[in-house]
Amino acid sequence: MTIGLQRRRVTRGATLPGTTDPGEAAVGRQRVGNPALFGGLALLTALVGLLDFRTGEDLHLIPLLVVIPALVSVFGTVRQTIGVASWVTVVVACSRMVDGGTFWDTMTSVAFTVLACFLGVGACVLRIRHATQIARLRSAAGALQRQILRPLPILTDQVLAHGIYTPIEEDRLVGGDIYEVVESPYGTRVIIGDVQGKGLAAIGVGFAVLGAFREAAIREPDLTGVVDALEDAVARHNTFSAQTGEIERFVTALVLGFDGSDRVQAVNCGHLAPRLLHRGVVRALPLRRTSVPLGMAELSPEARAAEPLDVPADATLLLCTDGVTEARDPSGAFYPLDTRLSRWAALGPVELLEALHADLETFSGGVRRDDTAVLALRRAPDGTPPRTGPADHGARRAAVAFSGR
Repeated sequence: MTIGLQRRRVTRGATLPGTTDPGEAAVGRQRVGNPALFGGLALLTALVGLLDFRTGEDLHLIPLLVVIPALVSVFGTVRQTIGVASWVTVVVACSRMVDGGTFWDTMTSVAFTVLACFLGVGACVLRIRHATQIARLRSAAGALQRQILRPLPILTDQVLAHGIYTPIEEDRLVGGDIYEVVESPYGTRVIIGDVQGKGLAAIGVGFAVLGAFREAAIREPDLTGVVDALEDAVARHNTFSAQTGEIERFVTALVLGFDGSDRVQAVNCGHLAPRLLHRGVVRALPLRRTSVPLGMAELSPEARAAEPLDVPADATLLLCTDGVTEARDPSGAFYPLDTRLSRWAALGPVELLEALHADLETFSGGVRRDDTAVLALRRAPDGTPPRTGPADHGARRAAVAFSGR
């Protein structure tokens, strides 16, 4: 499942539609309308009756109608299956009485028909019950996914963030890559990260980092304070992992701070350098003081520091994980990200992401070797009104409470 490539109107604080999985609402819905179903049933009954009449007493075809309820149970509703079963039972019973067979022959034929119809209805009930359970599980997984990774795009006072997210396991909603955008009294804080490992095994530490980031982004006035909180969260999670017999993991991350000016603060914890797309030109923005990944601070004597990046108002800042740069074609060649971006440097964020996602799928032949996360950030439009409502005041009160001031 790929998250993020939905074209929709962006409103502040809005989330993607679909808090209930669409499959759950569609489980009991009719796939075939009653007029078409019962019209076809009547036509089929007439055809089988005509053939039965022409074959004479040597071969009775009417009893073959008992297979119809079983077929309808595959796609129909319970009511439709019961209706078809009732029709077939009446037709078979009437056919046997018209044939003038013995009482026991008639009762045996009718009993067999009733049993077959009952099994068809039971199969339909079980199918719908199983499909409903699966839909509810998907709905619960979707709700969990929205708690771990927020739907995109996200709009704040300083930033408009579009993005895509594709886990390595197609039937999973989340994996080892993380992202978040949080508006705070100190501006907008953004993180993109890659947990060591892939798929479901990496979710735990990723969730720990996201939880810590959501709190620290509002609490800490300095970006380095936010990163220190993330380091502590990974260290605590690794301690717990060691106690439960799981492996300890590290997280590469890029943390950005937007305050509304042309200069963006950045702390790079072993992550890929961001790309700046501006006026048809693409260039990497390597940071001079790239530090070790989260969870490995004790291995480095140097403290993490924030560095400024110049990001013009009409530029797009592209952040990605190594699921993009380490994608391979059938020959084993790595994905040439910068070469591809140079072709799309004039595109807007949404079109850029669509082109990148489609090209990645074509390049790799649809074979995924890692989770993939990409964020395309732009300064918020000039017409965006500042947030001055209860949400902003709540954020400021939370920051004061956290800081103890």
